[in-house]
Amino acid sequence: MIDIPSKLLENAVNEISRLPGIGKKTALRMALHLLRKPPAEARALGESIIRMREEIKECELCHNISDTSRCHICNDAGRDPAMICVLEDVRDMMAIEQTRQFRGRYHILGGLISPMDGIGPQDLHSASLFARMDTEDIREVLLALPTTVEGDTTAFFLFRQLKEKNIRITALSRGLAVGDELEFTDELTLGRSILQRMLFEDTLQQRH
Repeated sequence: MIDIPSKLLENAVNEISRLPGIGKKTALRMALHLLRKPPAEARALGESIIRMREEIKECELCHNISDTSRCHICNDAGRDPAMICVLEDVRDMMAIEQTRQFRGRYHILGGLISPMDGIGPQDLHSASLFARMDTEDIREVLLALPTTVEGDTTAFFLFRQLKEKNIRITALSRGLAVGDELEFTDELTLGRSILQRMLFEDTLQQRH
């Protein structure tokens, strides 16, 4: 138990320690660091967090986070509008972008199907994905979901819904180990998995 001599400091430590991966000792170091800085720096930090939480938007097309109603990737005329990469969340999109091997657009599901947690297709941004198939000239959908039970379940659900469309449905090559999360995969491995992507149907055959 850390003996903190100030209630104000203790409150700050408790709030900082709510962040993922931040324990009480690390939170205390951060709070004490802020105390040593000019008040303007602490105020700028607090205001930037408040503005982010209150003003950030969700892209109306792909559900990426954005400062405007449509994100910079969806607005980029240099991207290939005929290819969509389907991902679990924004962190995966950032990981894919780091590889510089994908020049299409994205669709963020906002989660994965998980019956154990009560999460079904209706809880994801899957309906808007299917709607894009009817309103955009899409030729390929890359299902870049984690190699977990939930990721495979979600990918198979999407495949069954999309296979009647006249589009190519692909998946990352199995260079990723089972259980891998995209955001923690190194750029080289992830980039190679994109370049060597394969038909989703072929990945089903590999599993049996």
